[in-house]
Parts: sequence; structure tokens; C-alpha cells
Amino acid sequence: MQQDRPNAIDEGRLGVVGQRPRRSLGDFTTDRRVLILMAMALVVGTGGALAAWVLVQLITLCTNLAWFGRLDTVPSSMADAARTPWMVLVPVLGGLAIGAMARFGSEKIRGHGIPEAIEAILIGGSRMSAKVAVLKPISSAISIGTGGPFGAEGPIIMTGGAIGSLFAQFFHLSAAERKTLLVAGAAAGMTAIFGTPIAAVLLAVELLLFEWRPRSFIPVAGAAITAICWRPLLFGTGPLFPFSGDPALPWWGLLACAGLGILAGLQSGLLTKLLYLLEDAFERLPIHWMWWPAIGGLFVGLGGLIEPRALGVGYDVIGDLLTGNLAVQVVLTILLVKAGIWLVALASGTSGGVLAPLLILGGAMGWLAGLALPGAPGFWALLGMAAMLGGTMRAPLTGTLFAVELTGDVHILAPLLAATVAAYAVTVLLLKRSILTEKIARRGQHVTREYGLDPYELTRVGAVMARTVDVLDAEQSVTDAITAIEAGRHHAYPVVDARARPVGVVTRGDALRWKTEGGHAGERLEERVSDASLAVVHPDDVVARALDIMMATGQGRVPVTDAASGALVGLLTRKDLLQVRATVVQSERERRAFLGQRTIRHAKP
Repeated sequence: MQQDRPNAIDEGRLGVVGQRPRRSLGDFTTDRRVLILMAMALVVGTGGALAAWVLVQLITLCTNLAWFGRLDTVPSSMADAARTPWMVLVPVLGGLAIGAMARFGSEKIRGHGIPEAIEAILIGGSRMSAKVAVLKPISSAISIGTGGPFGAEGPIIMTGGAIGSLFAQFFHLSAAERKTLLVAGAAAGMTAIFGTPIAAVLLAVELLLFEWRPRSFIPVAGAAITAICWRPLLFGTGPLFPFSGDPALPWWGLLACAGLGILAGLQSGLLTKLLYLLEDAFERLPIHWMWWPAIGGLFVGLGGLIEPRALGVGYDVIGDLLTGNLAVQVVLTILLVKAGIWLVALASGTSGGVLAPLLILGGAMGWLAGLALPGAPGFWALLGMAAMLGGTMRAPLTGTLFAVELTGDVHILAPLLAATVAAYAVTVLLLKRSILTEKIARRGQHVTREYGLDPYELTRVGAVMARTVDVLDAEQSVTDAITAIEAGRHHAYPVVDARARPVGVVTRGDALRWKTEGGHAGERLEERVSDASLAVVHPDDVVARALDIMMATGQGRVPVTDAASGALVGLLTRKDLLQVRATVVQSERERRAFLGQRTIRHAKP
């Protein structure tokens, strides 16, 4: 049947051409391939645990060699280091070594590790180099061993991640699968050092994975469990900082915990601002960045002359804060000196982590505040540590469980949660980015850390498709089709056969080409557009599947057909996909009250 204009076909007329395999819908998209990743994660978890042990041994070796002239791996306290000119010179020499390693080895060893891991995940296809796996622990050991006020967790996250990434690159894996193994190595390393498998998995979810899916969660958890199995052989058993000082809080105790969290959030915001002000100051220096760690080392050494215990990892300081074996003046001095040298050293681009310094700074603040609160100062120091970690890293669940696993005290979950959530709320409201993501943003990358359900996975095609569709008849001539398209108002038209099943799609570009070519007067439209591989979707498909088809085939408009008869019932276009996004935005921005509100009617003029 010939016609001058495309005829309208509504949802009552049906038709289809070709079927693509339909994805089985369910709560999760994970398939049996996760078992392969799980097996790989066990290997990566072992590698991450061994790397953690090597890193700790290197740090201890460098510390003893630099400060005490001993070539052994017996842990020492910086409180025993002599306050001589050597205390100023050692961090400078360490900074020079790190600057040279970064310039002539790999620039990626600069910084505290977690932003670099995030960057590798988001823009690097989760591919990390062997250089990073080797140079990061060595540079971190030199930095911390020569007095750098850092922790080992950032370097081990970077090193463990590099081990996972390198292992993954030996196999045919997708970027998402490489990411899973990279994060598995990072979680394993953190678990081995601190003995905190649950917190390590939560850190992976809150900071590194950028998703909450079984396909990644199960392997990462498997790697953390593997690492905790290795830990008794490598580091011993029991919590790193045993603590049991739960006070009998009054009725307003949780409010005090939240108040301490607010203080930690303000402290975190101040430190973050100061850090990037100092980074900007280093950027303005008229010398190559290779020399910056040495300048940072000079400040570290000067700070060590004031308070030697501010140098290095400072695990002994954390233990003393929890047990309360410190004087007020000592705690205040450690807080100020540690904050100052940590900020300058980190801004200089040297190699080291942020977690242990955050614990000390938050713990010192909590200890001092605890002098005016019920209970022992050590309890409030623990809350300050968790709140500082949760607020600065924007990971409140990690901060809460980390404190519990570090101390073995499971009875203070409510106070910890109140403090970390309060700190988290303050930093989220005060700062657009965290101490981790600001560095990435300054390199031109945008990171969002809000997880939510994909609206395209929730919406059915039938809810957004156009149900009245202008179509062309496959039996009509090409000449009539050209005329109809030129007179029509759409860019493209489905072509249907006698049973209303789509056999192809014709665009204005096709019509212009045929008109320019000429010689198609005797041809029927089906001879020009019949396409057995035409991609279609069905009304009960989720919109995400239609998006996948559009990307795979390049079709900007996908016919929607009845699953049983194959007849055309609608058309899905790019504009319809935008409507899904518009609905989500509207649901977040439109505010209405449905109860207790009097209906307001405006009188007619």
C-alpha cells in the first residue's frame, strides 16, 4: 500500500525483525565468573600480605639504621633518638633519595598512595606498573625510616594494589575485573598490617571500588580473609592496640560523642585546607619538584628536635594515647608538631601514608577534649581517632569498624558511630572534596563518591517509549517513501511488513542519498532496507539493555516489539532516555507535602 505520509501505528499493531538474546533479570548481574576472580583473589591476598610484611621490615630496618646505627629489624621508638644535628640531616637525606627515585624511577611513588590507586582505577584501566610495586615500598620505607611522620597503610595500599594489578595483567580480564584484583591486593595489605579485615573491605567499598556489587565484594573479602589467615605467621595475633576502657556514659553521653565528632570534622577540614595551601606554596617554588621532599625533610628534622616522638609511624604514641600514659603538655606538643611536619612533608610530595598520622592527630585532640568529659581520656582519644579517620577520608563505616578491630573492643560501637558520622557530616558539608580526591581533582579528574541505583536498570522500556509511531510500509515504492519522509516531521521511520513487524529503519539521510542517486523508482522499500539483524527491544526490558543495544549497533532509535508476536508497539529514542534522567532529577528536587497540608485554591479573576 502506497501513501504520501508515514502512517501511524499504535500499541495495538505488532511486528518484529530479529531477536537478540535477552538478559535474565535479577537482583544482581554477577555470574559464575566471580568464582574465577575469587580464586585469583586468594593468590593476590597472599601477595598483599607478604608485601605488607616486607614493607614493615624495610621501615624498621631503615629506622634502626638511620637513627640507631643498627642493621636489624627489631622495632624501636623515636623517643630514644638523640636530639642532635643528625636529627635534622637524616630527614633531608631521605627526602633527597625519594626525590631522585621519583624523578628517575617513577613519579607515581610520590604522595600517600590512595589517590594514586583511585586514579589508576578510574582513568588507568586498573593497570599499574612493576616499577610502582618495587619503588613504592622502598621509597616509603626510606621516607618513614628517616623520620617522615607517615603511616604504612597508604604505601601498602599502593603496593598491594600494584601486585593485584600486575597479576591481573597476565590474564585476559576486563578493566572491571582488574579493578577487583587491584583493590583485593590493597585490602589484603591493609588487613595484614593492622589486622582489620572488615575495615579493609569497607575501605575498599567506600574509597576504591566505586560500586557495591557481589562481583567485586566477594573477591575483595576473600583476599582480606586470606591476609588475616597469614597474619599470625607474619605479625602475630591479637589486636594491634588492645584497649578496654568503656566508661559508663551519662544520658547525654552520645551527644558528647557526636560533639567530639564535630570537633574532629572541623580539625579535619582545617588540616585539609592547610595541606593544599602548602601544596600551592611548593608549586610556586622556582626549583624542580625533585628537591621538594628534601625541603620537607628539613621541617621534619626541626620538628623532631622539638618532639622526637612526632617522627616516624608513631604506633607507640597511639598506644600511649589509648592507655593515658602521657602528660597534657606532651600530648599538646605531639599534636602541634605532628600536624605541622606531616602537612609540610606531605605537601612536598614525598612518599608516605595518612592513616596513622590521622589516628595520632585525632587521638590527641580527643585525649585533650576527654579531660573535660566523663571517663578516661583514652576512651575519647579512641573516638577522636575514629572520627578523624571517618571524616577526613569520608569513610565513616571504615572509621568505626577500624577502631573496633584495632582495639578488640566491640562494646563502643554506638559512641564510635556517633562520632564518625558527625565528623563525616561536618566534612561533607564544609568541603566539596576530601584530602584524597582533591589531589585527583587538581589533575583535571572529577570523582563522585555517591552510590545509588542505576535508574536505567530500574525503568522498563514500556514506561518511556513512544507508543504512537509513524512508520513506512515495506511494500510501498522508494519514491513514495522519499516523498513521505520529506513531508514528515521525524528524522527516522521504522519500516514494517504486512504483519506490522519492523524490517528496518529509514532516515532522512537515506532518503536524500536515494534521491541523489536516482534509479530507485521501480524498487519497493523492503528491497532497500530489509535487515534481518535489526536490533529490537521489548516493553518489559529494562532501559539499560536498550542503551547497550544502542551503543553496540549505533542505532539512535530502537523499535520496541511485542515479545510474543514480534509486532511493533513503540519506539525508543535518545530523547526518551533523557526523560529517565529528568525523572530522577525531579524526584530529588521537587518537594511536596502530602499530609497535614491544607489545599490552597486561587480564586478566578
